[in-house]
Amino acid sequence: MSSMIVIDPASPVPPFEQLRAQLAAQIQDRTLAVGTRLPTIRRLAADLGLAVNTVGRAYRELEEAGLIETRGAAGSFVSAAGEQGRERARRAAAEYAAVIASVGLDTTEAVRIVQAALTRGVPEPG
Repeated sequence: MSSMIVIDPASPVPPFEQLRAQLAAQIQDRTLAVGTRLPTIRRLAADLGLAVNTVGRAYRELEEAGLIETRGAAGSFVSAAGEQGRERARRAAAEYAAVIASVGLDTTEAVRIVQAALTRGVPEPG
């Protein structure tokens, strides 16, 4: 894997979360392209000096988030689901922009509404 993963043992962030966050970021910014085969859990654990369980947990969480998929003995791969999620977000943003235009809100207010929704979580409909 050409992209660098750096685990900081002094960080208050647990190693599995450092690994999960770095892999997720590399998948989202396409440093790791859809279809890229990830190192085996054992191999990556050895390379990073981490416990196998630590890497396993990071992979499990990435899989639950739909960013990677494990195909049995073939290994773990960057999933196309992450790309589908990005496309859904783009469509939702376009719909939101149309709503903002139709109700006559300005861009600053529209962005404030989105920021509030993101920091509070998803608001209840209605």
